[in-house]
Amino acid sequence: MSRPKASQRRTCLITGGAGFIGSHLARLLARSQAGVRVLDNFSTGHRENLGDLTTKITMAEGDIRYRDLVRQLMDGVDVVFHLAAVAAVAPSIKDPLTCNEVNVGGTLNVLAAARDTGVRRVVIASSAAVYGPEPPVPTPETSSCVPASPYAVSKAAGEHYARVFAKLYGVEAVSLRLFNVYGPRQNPASEYSGVVSRFLERLLQGEALAVDGDGEQSRDFVFVDDVVQALTLAAEVPGISGEVFNVATGRRTSINELATTLAAVVAPEKQIGPVHRAARAGDVRHSCANIGKANRDLGYAPRYSLAEGLARTVDWWRRECGPSGRDR
Repeated sequence: MSRPKASQRRTCLITGGAGFIGSHLARLLARSQAGVRVLDNFSTGHRENLGDLTTKITMAEGDIRYRDLVRQLMDGVDVVFHLAAVAAVAPSIKDPLTCNEVNVGGTLNVLAAARDTGVRRVVIASSAAVYGPEPPVPTPETSSCVPASPYAVSKAAGEHYARVFAKLYGVEAVSLRLFNVYGPRQNPASEYSGVVSRFLERLLQGEALAVDGDGEQSRDFVFVDDVVQALTLAAEVPGISGEVFNVATGRRTSINELATTLAAVVAPEKQIGPVHRAARAGDVRHSCANIGKANRDLGYAPRYSLAEGLARTVDWWRRECGPSGRDR
């Protein structure tokens, strides 16, 4: 498939643009787009994530459930990056109704507004959670989806709505199934956060890492800049409307290996070892993506090894949060 030409200076909207992934995307697009609009309700995102971009972007505080606001912000927009969500399993189990209202109802609002305002393409952040607790490894997009939480159900529903809007209404919609994303500005204090940021905070404070079970469970950790690469490609590559793509590295890393690698980056002289605790009930044993389709159809290729991504993350923490990470 031919690669997209250099992006013209156009206007885009990022829902959830003050969050972890959204702020990285906004930072990149602000350098190349005519206009970047951000919609965020700041429930998990932070204004500080975009503090140095205030003169380069338009920021709106609000919720993707606010139909009129969403439609207003899409006027004149070329591409929508839909990242806003109740973005983790635990909150969805505690409150499945809100999860459904935001992730399903909110996504439907976004797609309907895109249809009504003539947006060219909507790129939706989905999740590897749609595959369920025992997917084949590595997991291709053709694998059966057996969602095991309200969050996973809501993400699967968003994908189906994207496909239906592409088919029935001609809205170009693409869904990206993100695996375990990590990098700068990921908040370790949030229950939405990943294991990398929680491990990093403990190591910077000289504390041992708490590892669930034997630590041999594995994940596919992908650096946030690689995710941003996939998002921008999905916005431009022609002929992919209605499709879904895995976004990951295609490499399995055990939690023990992650702990060892991160400790070597943060404090090689201290040899801080992990402390094992009881395994979490229902935890997925192994997760790893087959990224062949994304490579072939999007031109996506992860650029950062785990060691490189961790080193960049640690550098940011030390620069922005102080040597111990306590100034955050």
